Amino acid sequence: MMAMVKYLAYPLTNPGSPRPQLCTLPSIHNLQHTNQPSLSSVKPLHISYAHNFALPPELRRRVTACQAYEADRSRPLELNIELSDEETGTETTQRLKIGLYFATWWALNVVFNIYNKKVLNAFPYPWLISTLSLAAGSLMMLISWATRVADVPKLNLEFWKALFPVAVAHTIGHVAATVSMSKVAVSFTHIIKSGEPAFSVLVSRFLLGEAFPVPVYLSLLPIIGGCALAAVTELNFNMIGFMGAMISNLAFVFRNIFSKKGMKGMSVSGMNYYACLSILSLLILTPLAIAVEGPKLWAAGWQTASSQIGPNFVWWVAAQSVFYHLYNQVSYMSLDQISPLTFSIGNTMKRISVIVSSILIFHTPIQPVNALGAAIAILGTFLYSQDFKLLSLRS
Repeated sequence: MMAMVKYLAYPLTNPGSPRPQLCTLPSIHNLQHTNQPSLSSVKPLHISYAHNFALPPELRRRVTACQAYEADRSRPLELNIELSDEETGTETTQRLKIGLYFATWWALNVVFNIYNKKVLNAFPYPWLISTLSLAAGSLMMLISWATRVADVPKLNLEFWKALFPVAVAHTIGHVAATVSMSKVAVSFTHIIKSGEPAFSVLVSRFLLGEAFPVPVYLSLLPIIGGCALAAVTELNFNMIGFMGAMISNLAFVFRNIFSKKGMKGMSVSGMNYYACLSILSLLILTPLAIAVEGPKLWAAGWQTASSQIGPNFVWWVAAQSVFYHLYNQVSYMSLDQISPLTFSIGNTMKRISVIVSSILIFHTPIQPVNALGAAIAILGTFLYSQDFKLLSLRS
């Protein structure tokens, strides 16, 4: 270390102060043999006796005081920032883009649920329908990569290892939801699926040890109470359909947990992420679907459905498969543009659009008490999202 110290001879706030100067400290190792300190800028500083180590009087008078304070974060900053026309236009464009994502997401989801329910009413084999949905999406993305319409992701073995538990949970949730749709009304399935936040909080609390503020727990009361009221008053209640929706909620909670923990730090776009998830889920689901239902049942059911519906049945199957992938792909793409909280609110509004449209299209009989339970559950989901929004702003 060289004996070189930088000091300021005048306060920094003085606009007329000179530039910082450099001075040298005395070389201490020969102070015992001389009367005057020897200044050196090239010799190292050796300190053998601290008592004799001192600066000349003219240097000691020049003291620089440094003060610091911690800002009061409870007081809001008064900022007066004027955005240029270009920045304002960019913000408006971003809002329009997000709005387009939401509108497309909701519309595709409504169309999927309509065709999915039509197919399941005529062809009650949810394991095959789930497999076809994943197969259609996987084929679409493989073609997109081959034709360079979409960027080919650069993936390694670690990515697929981390994705595997996510794909398992996604497969279970997808099949369970389809089983539920095959047994009960679309509106009832989505009312029960609006209780997913309750599963998320309970799993995080009791399995992961995460604590939440009291308002978050309170927001679960209308969710649970609304779902229970809707289930009790459902005219066409079916236990398999109810359990399918509940299992789907639980599976998708674990899917989100595995995705958050395992995929951290891995750079891949939302579109390619869901494409890889679909491909891996397809590989998991195909042998299970063959074992549970099998080609014989599929062939007999297909023949019956084709004779009853006609050529439109093939179109229904193709439409529900394609729209399933498209609405999920758009939802994952929107995560690249918005925060998870905004996504959660959008997901709540999506369920409202699906419930209302399915009731109108399928003429689902619904009692006032049943509608009240659905409204309470959806309101609780919205409050849950708002509580997490306030929590994130405070942290």
